[in-house]
Amino acid sequence: MTTAPPESRDRTYRSSMALIGGFLLLVIIGWLGIDAVVSGTGRTPWLALALLILVVPLVIAFTLRPAVFANDDRLRVRNPFRVIVVPWGQVETFRSGYSNEVFVESGAKYQLWAIPVSLRGRKKAARQTARQAARPSDARRSGRGLGLFGGGMQADGFGDRTPVPEGPTRAETDKIMDELREILEARGKAKTSQGEVSVRWAYEIMGPAVAGAVLLAILVAMG
Repeated sequence: MTTAPPESRDRTYRSSMALIGGFLLLVIIGWLGIDAVVSGTGRTPWLALALLILVVPLVIAFTLRPAVFANDDRLRVRNPFRVIVVPWGQVETFRSGYSNEVFVESGAKYQLWAIPVSLRGRKKAARQTARQAARPSDARRSGRGLGLFGGGMQADGFGDRTPVPEGPTRAETDKIMDELREILEARGKAKTSQGEVSVRWAYEIMGPAVAGAVLLAILVAMG
């Protein structure tokens, strides 16, 4: 009797800034909301409770929840309101513009919320690349960094040899997309990477948010 090989370990990609921002928002919302529920008078506690039920799931959905999980067989994208599981054999390509997206063979595309594009990071990487490209010519003009230390090394203030980075500098999220493309190239045709795309709605997020919105609407309508 043969057993299926164990599933490879997931690589997890998340936005650290989103996690920090979401945690801080939840602390502030919880502090203000619970204080209103406990200390408020009249309809204030009920309004505060309705707002908590509505807002907390939405904050979690857009900050703490998004993540991308990749292993040797499939890509799992956890977006605010959906979870998309795409076997590598179904991935057509990745595209990075103003957002990072995965395109599947059926023509559908899904945004990778957990890997946001950072235009600031790209500009910073471009400046670093420009400085790296200009450094050898600067060294030749000044007579430093070449000769004794060699073309691939530069000297610091103490005469140590420091490697000069080669190749263009990439923004962090662009590096992640490059890594996903490498996995796709390596695993796209593997037998264990075939299958169908599945999409599941996050009712555990949508349900409480809808309940909070309904309760808030009822309270507002009652005046």
